[in-house]
Amino acid sequence: MTIALNVQADVIDIASDSPQPDDIFLVDTNVWLWQTYSRFSVPNLTRSDFARFADVNPRKAESEARRVQRNLSKYLPYIKKALKAGATIAYSGLMLSELAHVIETTEFKIYKNRNNLSALILKDYRNTLLEERANVVAEVQSVWSQVEMIGVSADLLVNDKVTKAALVRFETQALDGYDLFIIEAISQAGAGQIRIITDDKDYVTVNNIQVFTANGASISEARRLGKLLTR
Repeated sequence: MTIALNVQADVIDIASDSPQPDDIFLVDTNVWLWQTYSRFSVPNLTRSDFARFADVNPRKAESEARRVQRNLSKYLPYIKKALKAGATIAYSGLMLSELAHVIETTEFKIYKNRNNLSALILKDYRNTLLEERANVVAEVQSVWSQVEMIGVSADLLVNDKVTKAALVRFETQALDGYDLFIIEAISQAGAGQIRIITDDKDYVTVNNIQVFTANGASISEARRLGKLLTR
């Protein structure tokens, strides 16, 4: 089923955009994962590398592997172009929680599937399998150190004012809890128009931001609604 996106953002197709020296980009969590997570560094991603997506459907694992490969070939070169142009690549410390969650969940599902442990739950994986826990910690630390090397920190504050405003935003914009706090914290900081590099089509529902993406659904719907921007 095709779902029509309520596109409110200005959408820029990174395939045809040239980053500018004065651009300040916030890079979304999904792109940081593709850039830094060791699971995505294998030249030819295999079904076993994506066992978490398979569960009982190997075709889904293969499809996801192909999708990630396509994204690696689009977003990483764009970030390199941005850095070469002198643009600023930024991250938020708020992203660490989502990165850690995704990595731990991924490693847990891969471990469970590889060892046929269907009854294993995440809390037991975290607390009883000490070698696995050490590997997860090392992976998260490695990912975050790479994020810090590539980008600069956008020091965003989450307080009661931001929380209440985020809850109001939640009514009208289709963001998850992680993204909700990031967008609202930036807005409250008065940093000007937000430019975000992301494959997450949820962001196109946010007004007064620019979404730099290679996501086909976001680009197609933005073009249809006259929200596709060429700089």
